[in-house]
Amino acid sequence: MAALIVFAAMPFGTSMKEAKTIDQQIDAVFAGISDNKSPGVAVLVRRDGNTLFQRGYGIRKVGSLVPIDSQTNFRLASCTKQFTAAAIMLLVRDGKLRYDEKLTEIFPDFPEYGRVITVRNLLNHTSGLPDYEELMDASSAGGPPKWTETHQISDAEVLALLKTARKGEFAPGTKWSYSNSGYVVLGTIVAKVSGMTFGDFLQQRIFGPLKMTHTVAYINGKNEVANRAFGHSKEPGNSVFKKTDQSSTSATLGDGGVYSNLDDLAKWDDALAHHTLLSAAETVPALTPVKLADGSLPNWASGPGDTDPQAGKDVSYGFGWFLDPYNGHKRMWHYGDTVGFQTGIVRFPEEKVTVIVLCNRSDLKPTELAAKVADLLLTRAN
Repeated sequence: MAALIVFAAMPFGTSMKEAKTIDQQIDAVFAGISDNKSPGVAVLVRRDGNTLFQRGYGIRKVGSLVPIDSQTNFRLASCTKQFTAAAIMLLVRDGKLRYDEKLTEIFPDFPEYGRVITVRNLLNHTSGLPDYEELMDASSAGGPPKWTETHQISDAEVLALLKTARKGEFAPGTKWSYSNSGYVVLGTIVAKVSGMTFGDFLQQRIFGPLKMTHTVAYINGKNEVANRAFGHSKEPGNSVFKKTDQSSTSATLGDGGVYSNLDDLAKWDDALAHHTLLSAAETVPALTPVKLADGSLPNWASGPGDTDPQAGKDVSYGFGWFLDPYNGHKRMWHYGDTVGFQTGIVRFPEEKVTVIVLCNRSDLKPTELAAKVADLLLTRAN
């Protein structure tokens, strides 16, 4: 069941008996989720800057029997957005970009509707950019799909599709709509403004300095993912897992293309806590919930089949982070959902508690599992 158990130094004031009890209680949240022949979960729990619990359950790939551990790299999916936002914030700090800079200032050939879309709109999902997956479907209408699991759409092609649109979905700032399009465009902005690829910028300015040695923005054929977990889904009507690791949109970067592991994400958590890359003042915009032009908080409009955890609720979002509180505790968090993977990074900065849950199977809800762990720790913190 448990592929790896690692204990770090216990937080000051935690007895051996209490530590054992916490360990057992956290383990009970995940025990039974997976076995040594099924895809599973990697779990990291940190408190007061120390790793309290770190464990892998299940295997990296059906048929391989290689266990998940702290160095197993998962596709982060939309948890990538916090790194994309950090890259933009670094460029703003460098004086190479402005939050109020218009899309047409960066890409002069972008259509007229881009003249009122700012970088800030892209960061907080108020841009009104069309959904690039809908544009993909429209582009392929009447014929075979132009993009497939083996011929995936690139960031440049997403930008080109957005340039074919004549208008956005709404006037920027008047509504909120979760936008993968916006974060793909942010990745292309990082590349355009920095003069290097999006992946190289992340490596030079974030992953390298933080010694996140196995975290990459993955591009098939150009780099590799060490100790890689592959995504899986259950066959319809039974409990058999099949590999579902890639889709037609798996090659886009800014919205979901980063792979990482528990060891590296612990370093990221430290950097956030200690403001290693960006000062406390510089992070204020990222941790300020967006308000609409009329001063109201946005709402996540939900339709039939919407499985997003915030669907139908009021939305509190900054730059790459949801910011709504949990049971009265300040929280910054994000989830990731892509073919074969589910991920969640949940931080409670005032209590100095972080819970990270990475799954290489699509049938689990990592943020709900993280909340169960948080319930154990936040109760003790009160």
